[in-house]
Amino acid sequence: MSSQLKEFNLHLKTNRAEHHTYHYNNPVLIVRRGQTFKITLAFDGDLHPSESIIFTASTGPTSVKPEDSSHSFTLSNSKSTNAWSAFLQSRYSNSLDVVIATPANTVIGHYGLSVLISSERGSVHHPIGKFILLFNPWCSDDDVYMSDEGERNEYVLNDSGILYLGNTKYIDQQGWNYGQFEENVLDICLDILDHNLNYFKDPAKDCSQRGNPIYIGRVVSTMVNCNDDEGVLMGTWSGDYSDGVDPISWSGSVDILRKWHKGGYKPVRYGQCWVFAGVMCTVLRSLGIPNRPVTNFISAHDTEGNLCVEEYYDISGTVLKKSGDSVWTYHVWNEAWFTRKDLGPFYNGWQVLDGTAQERSEGLYCCGPTSVNAVKEGEVGMAYDGLFVFAEVNADRLTHICYDDDVTEQVYTDRNMIGQSISTKAVGNDSRVDITHNYKYLEGSDEEREVFNKARKLAYKNTLTAGENRNGTDLEEVPGISGQFKLVKSPVVGQDIHLMLILKNLTNVECTVHVNISSSSVLHNRTPKAMIFKASASLTLDPEEDMKTPFEIPYSQYEKSLSSNNLIQVAAVFQVESGRKLLVRRDISLENPPLVIQKSDASISRLATSDPRKFILTPINDVCKILVHGGEELRCVGDASILEAGSKCCFNFPAMMQVKLLKCQCNGEEMEEVERAEIALHKGVPEPTEEYPGGNEEVQDSPGSSDEDPKDGMKGETLTEEGGRWKEEIGETRSK
Repeated sequence: MSSQLKEFNLHLKTNRAEHHTYHYNNPVLIVRRGQTFKITLAFDGDLHPSESIIFTASTGPTSVKPEDSSHSFTLSNSKSTNAWSAFLQSRYSNSLDVVIATPANTVIGHYGLSVLISSERGSVHHPIGKFILLFNPWCSDDDVYMSDEGERNEYVLNDSGILYLGNTKYIDQQGWNYGQFEENVLDICLDILDHNLNYFKDPAKDCSQRGNPIYIGRVVSTMVNCNDDEGVLMGTWSGDYSDGVDPISWSGSVDILRKWHKGGYKPVRYGQCWVFAGVMCTVLRSLGIPNRPVTNFISAHDTEGNLCVEEYYDISGTVLKKSGDSVWTYHVWNEAWFTRKDLGPFYNGWQVLDGTAQERSEGLYCCGPTSVNAVKEGEVGMAYDGLFVFAEVNADRLTHICYDDDVTEQVYTDRNMIGQSISTKAVGNDSRVDITHNYKYLEGSDEEREVFNKARKLAYKNTLTAGENRNGTDLEEVPGISGQFKLVKSPVVGQDIHLMLILKNLTNVECTVHVNISSSSVLHNRTPKAMIFKASASLTLDPEEDMKTPFEIPYSQYEKSLSSNNLIQVAAVFQVESGRKLLVRRDISLENPPLVIQKSDASISRLATSDPRKFILTPINDVCKILVHGGEELRCVGDASILEAGSKCCFNFPAMMQVKLLKCQCNGEEMEEVERAEIALHKGVPEPTEEYPGGNEEVQDSPGSSDEDPKDGMKGETLTEEGGRWKEEIGETRSK
């Protein structure tokens, strides 16, 4: 009879430290491919030299044939670099220290490890245990290898981050708890792979491709949404979340993933682009693929693949849904880091993956991986979805006005609006990094125009249709006027919104302009939610005159119409006597007011700082300790968690948190809870702009608009509402 295995030691602590997996709250051994790990085998007696030891590592479902899912390898005295192997590190009288090596391209997932001890006296099979094998960004032979340690710490090991919302000049920040190391999360992420359609069709083939980050990226992109299967999240842009969770209420991925798992793998309601991106970031980081969420402001959704997005408005400036195309105030996707052996070394590095279901890719609702380098160079024919991603950041924007008699007129072509302030979190700190230059050359530069025309030719196979020559002139006449909306002060929820309409005559002759203004609450994909107001007026402008017209949107008027993302769009259609027209738009992001929580004997005051995730806490009475609940883990936050009455201290908070204010004795040990509150801190501190310290985005289609700020005391036409109808109060102050 062969020797009997008495016990084994997987050296969890040592192996997990060496494999950078010690963060996972998971009881099993977790290692990374392409890197060795050590185990110790103890036997019931001395091993005979004639005995052979064969290890087997198995993955995949039990229904899969062993030859498709198992790797058997004999204990030897040397390590193999391109195959599973086990070599003897040290031998004792009745135990062995064995080092197991895995290839850098092998399949990731759950594995079972067993050993077969054979001799002339017979064979004995012993199961050793289970382990999880992940991608390895620390291994130079792995496709996901990332050479910089700081980037590995940020894009693989960081379990929290920032998602950027809002618009280009009011870039809002929402903290996100990725939580990839929290209990059960890794197992749930591996479950996601076992619930994709390819797995149900052919488990063996699906599992055999799980060593390829390209394949994993497409699977995760498909499974984050539920359009084709029972994926993790159901998306909706209706504004009605009564049977689920408002997407803006999510602050992390953990609750979403656990809810999907506990609910029998039924889609969680609801998500939108930043939620899909946050969950995808969790899944990919959990599996070992470096990735980061990226926000594209003024993001195009081109449904026809013609590198143009067409928008339609009625004569009052109200958005009409006459095209499948759309322009989103912002859109969030992910970039994952890996090589592209299918394309060539130039296309290695960051790859776009998008979990928001927009268009089908090879029959499924997924997007990517798309090489960012390919997008910048206009290589739209490269796998996968290059044309769609190129349009998101660089399409032309065509604006049409529709009349009552079904006549449609194109009034403007904007070549430079799409794809602005493409943003992601910095490595090692919470600042924002603009990576627009990774996706395209400077707008209007010779390189940018050459790349666009190259992409257009690839898309149209060297054919042109009307309106598609980017180097040509606009199809419509220049209207001879310019216009823009300016915010007089930072807009805050609960307060009236004060704006200035600035209209300029660009000609040397007098002109009369008819103005139609409308305002609607919108979702972040610019789908109108509710009309707020409409107004109209006729103005006469002297040659080269600037006219500034103040108006306001009262809180009482937008209160019941505002969506949870606090977005309002204002639009104006100008028509001169000659019949030429101009459309001017502006997206307004309203700030949430400062948060103050008070109770009888203590309070927490939130004061904005330069860092949107930091808040100054001021207890009024007693000595207090602040505890913050992130995900399901209750932890102290900040270096100085004990605060004396009247003191101030700065803490880092996630976007959604539970705050406990605890009164304690002088020694800080005995605690009594005096306050608990659920706090949603969705709005961060916007980046400053010249217009006002709070910032906000200018979105307008008018060439030649002035950027000067409105002057104090400047008067113009004031629009007010009376008896449900708009009237005009003209008070003119003119400048040239």
